[in-house]
Amino acid sequence: MKISKESVRRKTFSFALITSALMAIPMSSLADIAVKDGEKIAFLGDSITQAGARPNGYVRLAIRGLESAGVKTTAIPAGISGHKSNQMLARLERDVLSKKPNWMTLSCGVNDVWHGKRGVSLEDYKVNITRIVDHCQSAGVKVMILTSTMIGEDKDNANNKKLSTYNDFLRELAREKKCLLADLNADMRARIAASEDKKGGKLLTSDGVHMNPDGNKMMAVGVLKAFGLTAEQVRKAQAAW
Repeated sequence: MKISKESVRRKTFSFALITSALMAIPMSSLADIAVKDGEKIAFLGDSITQAGARPNGYVRLAIRGLESAGVKTTAIPAGISGHKSNQMLARLERDVLSKKPNWMTLSCGVNDVWHGKRGVSLEDYKVNITRIVDHCQSAGVKVMILTSTMIGEDKDNANNKKLSTYNDFLRELAREKKCLLADLNADMRARIAASEDKKGGKLLTSDGVHMNPDGNKMMAVGVLKAFGLTAEQVRKAQAAW
């Protein structure tokens, strides 16, 4: 069967159009996002993470944000109110590792400092957090470390000054263990500093510690950026919230 020159020309032109359209798609997309389609993410933390697993909490917003970027994942909520690093270490196997996640985000430090004498010293905190990360990595679970959000929306209060030493350790550990890092404390400080209306210390929290809707969005954005979403992908996620 003869194929006319005109038919060949039309097919060649159509192929060129398709190729051109594919080349126009930004190369950032899925390849640059650390978590992959179908993976499970455990969210280990305290009351902030426990509340974050509710509708419109940061856990749910992060999952929805990944989905808007084409990555469908499953959340494993593992936040318990009042918990500190020693308690999270003790329940790591039960609440995280036994569920076989691909990833775990670790949010821990607020209660270790905020609980004062009932809290956890920096030296013990370092041991507990390092063991949590080591156990996860030994089990093949990749870790994202979240720096602890503020204890009262005043960077100069005693609790936040003490907390800064815990967060400094988390940043160092993330580098050492090659973990992803969502520096939520830095994000929170920047948001508060940039706001003219501090809303009486409740710009991002309901009580100085626990996140309000804007605080949950701030945390979710930090997690999405740490996973590798571009600014455009984050904006798309926010528009859907």
